[in-house]
Order: sequence, then C-alpha cells, then structure tokens
Amino acid sequence: MAITKDKKRAIVAKLTDAFKEASSVVFVSFSKLTVKDASRVRKELAEAGVRYFVAKKTLIRLALKQKSYEGEAPELPGEVAVAWTTDDITAPARGVYDLGKKLKGAIALVGGVFEGVFADAQKMIGIATIPPMPVLRSMFANIINSPIQRFAIALSEVAKTKN
Repeated sequence: MAITKDKKRAIVAKLTDAFKEASSVVFVSFSKLTVKDASRVRKELAEAGVRYFVAKKTLIRLALKQKSYEGEAPELPGEVAVAWTTDDITAPARGVYDLGKKLKGAIALVGGVFEGVFADAQKMIGIATIPPMPVLRSMFANIINSPIQRFAIALSEVAKTKN
C-alpha cells in the first residue's frame, strides 16, 4: 500500500527533528526479523534511552539532506531503520551491536552519524565497543588508585621489616 504525500511529509519531519536533537544516529539494517524479535529490539533500545524508527530509505535520505552532515552518507542496503539518542553518544551503536550479536545477525549496523560526520559500519562498530560512561569512570578511578595502593602496600611492608 502506497504512503500518501502527507504521511511522507510527516515521516520526513519526524526524522528531521530526530536528527536535529540527536547526539548520534545509527542506521540499522534488519532482515528476517520476527515480530517477537522486532518488539524485543524496540523494548531493549527504549530501556537504554535509544529511540528507534523504521522508514523508507528515500525518506531517510531526504531528512539527512536537510540536516547536511559532513562527509558522504554510507550505503543503506535492504530494509533500514534509524536509532538515535540525545544522551549517551555511544548508546545507539552499542545497543544495536549487542542486539545484533544476540539475534545472530538479524540486525546489523550499516553506518551512522557521529559528532556531525557520517561514519561507515566499521567506525560505528568501533564506537559500539566503547564501554559505557560509568564503566569508563570506574576504570579511570582504578588507574588513579592503583599507584596509591601500591605505595601503601610498600609502606606496610617496610613497617613490618622495621619491627
């Protein structure tokens, strides 16, 4: 069934607004996705604060032209959806990447927009493997704390030999 021009305008407007507010955008290829799995994708991405929307590629391209990102848009093969967030800049890529592993390739990253520049699938996979911010903070705290701990252990050992 064909989409009316008014519906197409509404979809382009929704995507344009999404791209304006988004901190990062991911293009998601999906194939052989059951209704149950599609619901799971939407639910898990929503829990992570990521919005997910399926649209025709031509409408996505129209909305992208209105935003005018730097670089060249990645190729969008097959059926495509868009995932974006306004908070954690790596959340869309990480969420889709993790779900792609769980669903055994039913969904996959095909590109995205990161910091105002188009990115290909490989770059988005690299971004997806960056740990979340709380994990990065704990790793940083551990690095800062490690020399202090070692110094305290050394002082303790010196104190034991002096007794």
